[in-house]
Amino acid sequence: MQSIRLLSGIGDKGPACIKLTSDNRIWLLDCGFGPEANAYFDPLWLEGAEAVFITHDHIDHIGGASYAVEAGLPIYATAQTAKALPPAAKVHLLPEQGQTVIDGVTLTTGRNGHAMGGVWFHFDLGEGFYYSGDWSEESDWFSFDAPPPAATAILDCSYHLDDVPQSQRLEAMHALLDRVQGQVLLPVPPSGRAGEMALHLIRCYGPESVMLDPECQDTLRAALNSGNVSANAQEIAPLLDRGPMEQARFLICDTPNADGGAAWGYVRAWRESGRLGRDAHVVFTGHMTAHARGICSVPGGYFQRWNVHPPLRDQVKMLKRLGAKRFAPAFCAHPEDYLVEGLDAEVFFHERVRL
Repeated sequence: MQSIRLLSGIGDKGPACIKLTSDNRIWLLDCGFGPEANAYFDPLWLEGAEAVFITHDHIDHIGGASYAVEAGLPIYATAQTAKALPPAAKVHLLPEQGQTVIDGVTLTTGRNGHAMGGVWFHFDLGEGFYYSGDWSEESDWFSFDAPPPAATAILDCSYHLDDVPQSQRLEAMHALLDRVQGQVLLPVPPSGRAGEMALHLIRCYGPESVMLDPECQDTLRAALNSGNVSANAQEIAPLLDRGPMEQARFLICDTPNADGGAAWGYVRAWRESGRLGRDAHVVFTGHMTAHARGICSVPGGYFQRWNVHPPLRDQVKMLKRLGAKRFAPAFCAHPEDYLVEGLDAEVFFHERVRL
C-alpha cells in the first residue's frame, strides 16, 4: 500500500511533517519545529520511520532534525540544507535539480524559489505524488523549477486565499518606507528573503543605503558562490565585504522575528535608547511569532508582507500544471475554505490518503 498522512502542518502555520508509506516502508517528509515557540516536533512521529527527507533549512521544516539524528535515521537533503543539520547526521545528498532512486523509488527534486538549497519533492508513486514544501514563483533572487505531473499534491498555502501579487506588495512597501523617517530594520531568515530584499533595495535606493549583518553576509556569499541563484544576484556583491555601516538606512539582519541575532540586538538597543518609533523602525515581512507581534504593538513596529509563498493564483496554477486530482492545502489555518473555491482537485486534510 502507498499512502500519505499529514502529521503536522495542516490547519495552522505549524511544523511541517508528512508520513509517506510505500510497501510498508515509512519515510518522513520534513521534521519541523515552530515557528511559534510552543509548536514542538513530536518525537513519536519518527516511530517506524526508515528515513527523513528535508525540503529546506527553515526551522519549521528542519527544527526537529536532531531527533532524527539521535534515532540514527538517514536524512536526505541538498548540500546547502545539510549545512544546518547536526554534525552527526547521516546525510544522503540530493541534487537541487535531478533524480535520485531510493529503494527503487524515483525521487525528482527541483528548486523551490523560496530558500537557499530549497527543493520540492516528486515521488514516482501511484500516479505521482508532489510535496511542495514552501515555494514561490515570484522571486527575482531564487530560481523555481516546474515539477512533473502528479495526481496527489501537498501544497504550500501559507497565504491561504490571499491573491495579492508581489508587484502590489512592493508598492505598499515603498509607500511605508517613504512614510517613516530614519533607519529601518528588516529582520529576515538569511537563507530566505535576505538576498532578494537586498537586491531590490540597492536597485531602488543605492548600495550605500543597505547593510547586511555578518550572518546574512556569510549566507549570501555562499549563495553567490553556489551558482544556484539567479544571474541578477551578483548585483549585491558590493555588500558582502563591507564592514559595519551603522548609519545605513536599511539594516537587513538575522533573525526573521527579531527574537535573536543582530535583529534582536538592534531592537533592544533602539528601545533602550528611546529611538524605536522616533528615528528607528522595524518592518516585519513574513510570518510573525508572538515576539514579533509584541514589537509591532508599540510605535516603531510595522508589518508589510513580502511574498515568499504563493498567492492564490499561483496555487491554482500549480494544481493545473500538475494535473492534480487531490491536494492538501498545507500551512494555513483554514484549509476547509478550499472546499468552496471551485477547484478541480479534491481537497483532503488529516485522513490517510492512498496514492
